[in-house]
Amino acid sequence: MIAFVIGLAYADSAAPACPPAGVGGGIGSMVPLLLIFVVFYFLLIRPQQKERKVHKEMLKNLVKGDNVITASGIHGTIVEVQDDICKIKVAQNVIMDFSKSTVTLKKNQIDATKPQAK
Repeated sequence: MIAFVIGLAYADSAAPACPPAGVGGGIGSMVPLLLIFVVFYFLLIRPQQKERKVHKEMLKNLVKGDNVITASGIHGTIVEVQDDICKIKVAQNVIMDFSKSTVTLKKNQIDATKPQAK
């Protein structure tokens, strides 16, 4: 037991009190962290911002007669657009009120992204 404690004492005294200046400290240790942030920005944050901007523009341009799909998967045609509410005709004689933010896609946007069959 005493040999173990003595061995620990020698091992502790052999280690330097502080690392040499300029090794592992300061700006050098922040470079990998900054690189990770840059990668996350270009792979995650920036594409989400672009997608959010396109969706916001689409919501702003909703007009009567647009065929849309809501977040819950309901397909319909816009009958009336108010400030935050869209009245959507989902079936014959069935008109439902939806929050504008629940409209996820215009059907003509889907058709534009499909490749044309020849």
